[in-house]
Amino acid sequence: MPDRAHAVALLEEWVKNEGLQNHMYAVEAAVRHYARLRGEDEDVWGLAGLLHDLDWEKFPDNHPVPAVNHLRKFGYPEIVLQAILAHRSDFTGVEPQSELDKVLVACDELSGIVFACCLVRPNGIDDLKPKSVVKKLKDRTFAAGVSREEVAHGVELVGLERSEHIQNVIDGLRGIAEQLGIRAQDRAG
Repeated sequence: MPDRAHAVALLEEWVKNEGLQNHMYAVEAAVRHYARLRGEDEDVWGLAGLLHDLDWEKFPDNHPVPAVNHLRKFGYPEIVLQAILAHRSDFTGVEPQSELDKVLVACDELSGIVFACCLVRPNGIDDLKPKSVVKKLKDRTFAAGVSREEVAHGVELVGLERSEHIQNVIDGLRGIAEQLGIRAQDRAG
C-alpha cells in the first residue's frame, strides 16, 4: 500500500490551489480523528480524506473517477477508492456503504465550514464551539460554496447528534491547526 508521503506527493503534483490543499488536509485530519475514535486504521482512513479531491482542479467534470483510476495503478486499497467514489455518489452512483465511506461524506463539507469559521474568528479554532458553527450553517451567505444539504446528509450518515459530529471535526482540525493557520496566534494582526 502506498504511504502518506506518496499521497502528499500526488497532492502536491495534482493540486496547485492552496485553499483546496488545505481543504484536503483538513478532511484528512477529521477522518483520521474518526478512525481513532472508532478503532480503525488511521493511515488507511487518512488516505481517503487526503486524496478525496485529488482531481478536482484537473478534471472537475469527471471528479473523482480520473483520480480513482490513477490511484488504482499505484495499489491504493479498494476501501480508499470506494470511499472516494462514494463521496460523489451523485455523479458516480456509488452509495456510501462502509463506515469510512460515511465518515468521508460527513467530514467533507463540514470541514469546509469549520475551517471558514476559524478564519473569521479572532481566536480561530482555539475556542470554537459547535454552536458557533451551527450559527454559521444557518447563514447561507457564509461559506456559500458549502452545501448545507450535504452537511445534513453527512450528519445522518455518521449517526451522531449534529453538535457531537461538529465537535469531532473541530477536534480533528485542532490536531493540524498550526499547519492550516487557524489558531489564535495565526489570526492576530
